[in-house]
Amino acid sequence: MAASVFLILFAITVLTCTAAHDFQTSIHLLRPRQGLGRQLVEGVDCLSWRLAVETNNLRNWQLVPESCESYVGNYMLGKQYRRDCKVVADAALEYASRLNLTGDGKDIWVFDIDETTLSNSPYYARTDVQFGALPYNATKFNEWVAEGTAPAIPAVRYLYNKLVSLGFKNVILSGTNARFQDVRAANLHKAGYRSWERLILKGDADKGLSAVAYKSKRRTELVSQGYRIVGNVGDQWSDLLGANAGSRTFKVPDPMYYIA
Repeated sequence: MAASVFLILFAITVLTCTAAHDFQTSIHLLRPRQGLGRQLVEGVDCLSWRLAVETNNLRNWQLVPESCESYVGNYMLGKQYRRDCKVVADAALEYASRLNLTGDGKDIWVFDIDETTLSNSPYYARTDVQFGALPYNATKFNEWVAEGTAPAIPAVRYLYNKLVSLGFKNVILSGTNARFQDVRAANLHKAGYRSWERLILKGDADKGLSAVAYKSKRRTELVSQGYRIVGNVGDQWSDLLGANAGSRTFKVPDPMYYIA
């Protein structure tokens, strides 16, 4: 009887604590946290693999090693990922605080969307996706985007809004298809991004361009309009390379996929 009462009280406590977490301020644990402490799985050192990915030493890879799917999932849904994002955001904010604004409204920061301002972890946690261990399915991912329910990455949202308060203008530049303009704008607003100078998505004129070429093109257009890109935040190296990448670039972690 005592054991039953304990279990009931424990369940109530868990539900209460879970309900207290705001959708916009946490990335919820969607899967059991197993195996994170063991990085060497079937001959693949998953921690070293992730480091090679983040430093761009491992390029043009297609899938997360199957044996590292659990490791990547637990990383993306765990505290370490959030801590790593915070380190990036803190470094960016420290840099921004030392800049002298010109006052003409042309000093801008560029932000990506997927795995930068918004997290797709709820989607990648699904069994038919498995945190990048299975091939990318454009149809399924677009269905997820159309839901408009992606949560914010808390550290990036904090950085984004602090930059606004400091007087910078933020431009959101994404490879998302332009047909999702309204849903992405609504999702960003719901997740706590309330102000931007431009929201630029990929249109028909950008078809066939690589991510580097597309983002270089759009950033160059901004510069030609008189904007100065003082900072650039993205999860892919293709967000941060190419023409007019910005005076400083900041990469948030993403070991789930690689975009050239």
